Amino acid sequence: MTNTEKVAYLKGLMKGLSIDDSTNEGKVLLQIADILEDLALSVEEIDNDLTEITELVDCLDEDLGEVEEDLYCDDDDDKCECGHHHHRHGECECGCDDEDEDAFDDEDFDDAVYEVVCPTCGDTICLNEELINEGSIECPNCGELLEFDFDEEASEAEEEEK
Repeated sequence: MTNTEKVAYLKGLMKGLSIDDSTNEGKVLLQIADILEDLALSVEEIDNDLTEITELVDCLDEDLGEVEEDLYCDDDDDKCECGHHHHRHGECECGCDDEDEDAFDDEDFDDAVYEVVCPTCGDTICLNEELINEGSIECPNCGELLEFDFDEEASEAEEEEK
């Protein structure tokens, strides 16, 4: 039984008992019943609003989950042997022990200082100085070998400064 139903029942009992509104006690009891009815209606309205908000938050949570999946998981590159996605931190979403060596660590993004566009597939890759100094890297999207040689550019920049 809801609160509004309980208050309606209480008011029916009061009417059945012939509570007289001409006495002081009768006036107080009838006023209390009216206040209880108003409170029950307010609580019911708040409960309905809360249910609606909870449904909306659940919907937003699902949408955000999809956005996170799109941002942090590349469907082809970040799957482990079991077929599940690895996340930026390299752990598989299914909890298996398969570690993806190509999965990006947070550290890769924290100290990324270069953005390289693969000439074959057009994928943009964030690289830190350590990766650049290795001289080459395979594109995580298409596997193309990307080579970096800064010796000429550094020499040209030094000559222009002179």
